[in-house]
Amino acid sequence: MKDSFARNLQTTIILLVVGGILALALGGYLRSASNLMGEALVAAQRWVSSRYLAIQDFLTVPRDVASLRERNAALESEISRLQGQVVTLRQQAEQADILAALVDFTRTNPESAYKAAEVIGRDPSPFLHYVIINVGSNDGIRRGMPVVTDKGLVGRVDATIADAARVQLITDPAISVNVRLQNAQTDAVLSGSVSGDIFLDLISQDVTVEPGDVVLTSGLGGGYPADLLVGQVVNVRKRDYELFQQASVQPNVDFSRLQIVLVITNFRPVDITPLLPATPAP
Repeated sequence: MKDSFARNLQTTIILLVVGGILALALGGYLRSASNLMGEALVAAQRWVSSRYLAIQDFLTVPRDVASLRERNAALESEISRLQGQVVTLRQQAEQADILAALVDFTRTNPESAYKAAEVIGRDPSPFLHYVIINVGSNDGIRRGMPVVTDKGLVGRVDATIADAARVQLITDPAISVNVRLQNAQTDAVLSGSVSGDIFLDLISQDVTVEPGDVVLTSGLGGGYPADLLVGQVVNVRKRDYELFQQASVQPNVDFSRLQIVLVITNFRPVDITPLLPATPAP
């Protein structure tokens, strides 16, 4: 009996509480409390979400860093490969331009036969001026053959082996080339120097020589064909008490950038030394 009364009382109290809550909710009295609870729940959700993301980042960052490092290494390798291709293409384009210019030169000078050669070495000595080319006696190259580019005279073959040859440049101190000044219409002798500069000597004092005068090979002496371009006069030194004038020449060929040259193979140098009068002994 007492248990039944207690259950009925408990049920009645629950119904009254529920009914009271419903009455308060319908009357709008629980709206502020509901808002507070909602805000509290949203704040709690945000806090949990931020902590979850932080934990997730902490766990995934090492993997992402490793992936980024691998990607960065792959990109750097690709950049290096592309840079190498760019350098190769530039070299090929430069060589193509040089070859095109040499072909034009041979077409405009058909009286000579030419053998193209690549510069494969340079003499390291500061006192000698030579380059090594990749053609030799097996290719018909002989000592004394002139070497040119489309810009002008380079020098002459000084020594050969089967598959290579040494070219003495006109800047070498031991070389001399008989030349003529096109504008002044006079002959001179061109010589090299240790510094790599080239000079004209044995210019008659009564000849007017000016900067800009074109220097060509004269063909005298039998060492070089005539009318090969050498360069231009830069300045002139004339002193009344000297027998001859001297002049410095700017060569037309840039010897520091020689890559491909032409050997004139149908020219045979003539040694006229035995025909020169003997110098009397003092």
